[in-house]
Amino acid sequence: MVLPVAFFAVFFAYPVAAIVGRGLRADDGGWQLGRLGEVLGRPDIADVLWFTTWQAFASTALTLLIGLPAAYVFARLDFPGKQVLRAVVTVPFVLPTVVVGTAFLALVGRGGLLDELWGVRLDTTVWAILLAHVFFNYAVVVRTVGGLWAQLDPRQEEAARVLGASRFGAWRRVTLPALAPAVAAAALMVFLFTYTSFGIVQILGGPAYRTLEAEIYRQTAQLLDLPTAAVLTLLQFAAVGAILAVHAWTVRRRETALRLVDAAQTARRPRGAGQWALLGGVLLTVVLLLLLPLGVLVQRSFGGGSGGLGFYRALQDADAGGGTFLVPPVEAIGNSLQYALAATAVALVVGGLAAAALTRRAGRLVRGFDALLMLPLGVSAVTVGFGFLITLDEPPLDLRSSWILVPLAQALVGVPFVVRTMLPVLRAVDERLREAAAVLGASPLRAWREVDLPLVRRALLVAAGFAFAVSLGEFGATVFIARPDNPTLPVAVARLLGRPGELNYGQAMALSTILMAVCAVALLLLERIRITERSGEF
Repeated sequence: MVLPVAFFAVFFAYPVAAIVGRGLRADDGGWQLGRLGEVLGRPDIADVLWFTTWQAFASTALTLLIGLPAAYVFARLDFPGKQVLRAVVTVPFVLPTVVVGTAFLALVGRGGLLDELWGVRLDTTVWAILLAHVFFNYAVVVRTVGGLWAQLDPRQEEAARVLGASRFGAWRRVTLPALAPAVAAAALMVFLFTYTSFGIVQILGGPAYRTLEAEIYRQTAQLLDLPTAAVLTLLQFAAVGAILAVHAWTVRRRETALRLVDAAQTARRPRGAGQWALLGGVLLTVVLLLLLPLGVLVQRSFGGGSGGLGFYRALQDADAGGGTFLVPPVEAIGNSLQYALAATAVALVVGGLAAAALTRRAGRLVRGFDALLMLPLGVSAVTVGFGFLITLDEPPLDLRSSWILVPLAQALVGVPFVVRTMLPVLRAVDERLREAAAVLGASPLRAWREVDLPLVRRALLVAAGFAFAVSLGEFGATVFIARPDNPTLPVAVARLLGRPGELNYGQAMALSTILMAVCAVALLLLERIRITERSGEF
């Protein structure tokens, strides 16, 4: 636990505490604690808190309702193009939230596809926000739940059927309890992402709908009211902490040892009308909910002359954005890949060690750390970004001019995904296997290598894919610390969207399309590695 604790203390707790302390400290050095009651008593803040909470619960429930059937399809059914489709499903998760909001605005807003075809507009309703959240978080459920589901031994459910249980009864009594930790982990991540939603709400919600994250940004960047922003950060911190505490308690009550097998042994061709109908329904959902908004982005990226590649050609010119960049926007591609690879390595090391420590159940300190690991997903990225700027600017942590600062901020978001993906599988390993290895003379390191690693290798690769995706698309903190001569893809897209003109908008869509393509290729390569690895082992 030493390295994970040190990492979160230095790069999360210290910056957040510093920025909140500066906001609550008066000019004479005293504390403005009276601002707590003053801010929390405002009716407009109460409305923001209520909307933030109920839309997060609604978004989470809707994402689980739509995502769980897809998790089953990807885990238990084998069909042509499965690996490619799995990579495509994950692409929306890597997109910056401002791009997701823009895609749905083009789809459901004024002059959008639905408005042109049927005269239907959803941008003035909360449904646009909820659907955009499902679009963004669909992959979390599919990959987190489906990753464990694919490794569950189907013979346990088949045994229940032989003993007289119905198909639904066997699933409810055998499979669902085994999946409960993974479902809870996915629900927690979706809730935290939607609770702290910023870009999607900012574009689709307008002045009518604001989350705590959007209000913190407004108070900090637009109104320059740092004390109010600090109070809202503490409120967000307390709410997220309470949710994490409940989650940790419920997960411990559901922990159990599972019989895990290789995922390649559990997938079968669809059999019966029910499975074919389910597969068709999932494919239709993917087309309408995921591919249609992505198609809008791709369609908007072509234009500007030069055979439809004018916007792409303009990315090579630093002056094409009207002085938006010091370097050609195309350089953001290489920057993002380098930062994402470094952040993924950091997240795997820190998150892997944390997950291994959490499986030992060494008292309340370790169990409490389980909840703390998720806090970066529930604390305002605006707060983290500003905190980096005011704390990591002097020895021995003078990192503001170092390239490593961006990967460190991105790794903060990647570590929770590594932990939540690996932890259910690590906790499912039967302790008797480790004990048997020790009896046979294996050292703890060799027992981990021979027992744990073969079972968690798949989860490790899934975690790497998640860490890479979230690092590639991280925007909230990166926008404050990325240097102007080294922008990332999300920062470049946001800057282009923030400037008027068809050329800037087209370049933003072109960069978003490139970001989607890079993510899809990376995830597809990851799928190929997993397939090759399984072929070599069995």
